[in-house]
Amino acid sequence: MVNVNRYSPIGDIFDDLFKGFVVRPVSRDAGAATEARQFRIDVSEQNGAYQILADLPGVKKEDIRISVDGDVVSISAETRNEKESKEGQRLVRSERYFGKYSRSFRLGQDLDEAAAQAKYADGVLELVLPKKAAPATRQISVQ
Repeated sequence: MVNVNRYSPIGDIFDDLFKGFVVRPVSRDAGAATEARQFRIDVSEQNGAYQILADLPGVKKEDIRISVDGDVVSISAETRNEKESKEGQRLVRSERYFGKYSRSFRLGQDLDEAAAQAKYADGVLELVLPKKAAPATRQISVQ
């Protein structure tokens, strides 16, 4: 059966006209706060290892935590609001976020945590996570 929708030009005009009054400002601010807590990553695979680049601007390397459990990688970081206020100065608007970032993702194969390497420079975290060698298949003889 075909669904038929009635076109109402007046309804569409009012929907477009009033769309931003209540919903959009609230959702835009909520979206900005949620987006601020996320960080972007790139994952590539080369020479038997995964290379991960994560954008963590404004984070000190002491505040970055990385954990590897099997094929699950978890990265968390924390930024602090170190604000210096001067007398007679007031903050008009602040869009910088401070708080905790975290991200976990699964890679296709178990990782060798002992051989993992991490570097942090210019707001970019670089992880090199070698894959674990697959266990050799063992034949079992039937007696």
